[in-house]
Amino acid sequence: MKGIVVFSGSAHHALADEICDHLEVPRSHVKISRFSNDCLQAQLLANCRQRDVYIVQPLVPPTQEHLMELLLMVNAARGASAAQITAVIPHYAYARSDKKDASRISLGGRLVADLLVTAGVDRVLTMNLHAPQVHGFFSVPVDHLTALGVIADHYRGRDLSNHVVVSPDLGNAKQATLLARLLGLPVAAGNKQRLADDKVVISSVVGDVAGKKAIVLDDEIATGGSIIEIVSRLADFGCAEASIACTHGLFAGSAVERLTSATHISEVVSTNTVPAPGNFPGLKVLSVASLFAEAIARIHSGNSVSTLFNGVDPAYAQPQEPEGLF
Repeated sequence: MKGIVVFSGSAHHALADEICDHLEVPRSHVKISRFSNDCLQAQLLANCRQRDVYIVQPLVPPTQEHLMELLLMVNAARGASAAQITAVIPHYAYARSDKKDASRISLGGRLVADLLVTAGVDRVLTMNLHAPQVHGFFSVPVDHLTALGVIADHYRGRDLSNHVVVSPDLGNAKQATLLARLLGLPVAAGNKQRLADDKVVISSVVGDVAGKKAIVLDDEIATGGSIIEIVSRLADFGCAEASIACTHGLFAGSAVERLTSATHISEVVSTNTVPAPGNFPGLKVLSVASLFAEAIARIHSGNSVSTLFNGVDPAYAQPQEPEGLF
């Protein structure tokens, strides 16, 4: 990994260190200062000139602080003559602001993408964006990883003969279907209506869940409202218990209390794209550091990143060259 320099903002040092361990490179240090007027300043404490620079920073609360840190670190690397700057954003929080669903409403997902490019980003490496269209918000290349293989591995080896994979809503049904195929299970989905950021209503469940155990898959758990609602509906339809799995386990507000007190939830599984809360002792955390490290190694060497997910998601399948072309 000669020529690679990895920095980390303050959002998730543990993940950055694990990525560096897989790459067998040290994590280079950053000095983040705060002036008396509350402005931030970032200083990179390693040589970046003509290096391949990777800056690891998930956008987790306090999200605005961590976003500003990332922008400043990218700007510092650009000013230090880095050859290429990749923003490694395991959780791109503004992906939820992806559509104009009300009058005079901002599109944060697109704005933050523009800010990153303006700061000097050459490439973005992220995981499980909230919606596919967010990929197109960036005017630089985006390598979009998936945690489905890691989550599927967690469930393999169990007796899944009476299980069903469930999506809390129809929007995430494609991902639930892919996980169901990996595990050889049927799939179901809830019909969800969002009333507010922390309040949803699921009126029905599409699919057969009666008498079965559920694996509920979501891309992100913030307040836990969607999960509690779908678990309640599953119980109404005769589903005995539910294992909850997600990529981004933010567990904001009273989410931990709500999930641990829900009688039909047997376990909660999340990856380490964001820091795990310290007050969730039963949480099972799956590491995606090796995926990010392998993606970084492939970007650095000019090899395909999508082949990491052959057999996991057909969207990453390599197109075949038609015969007769030269």
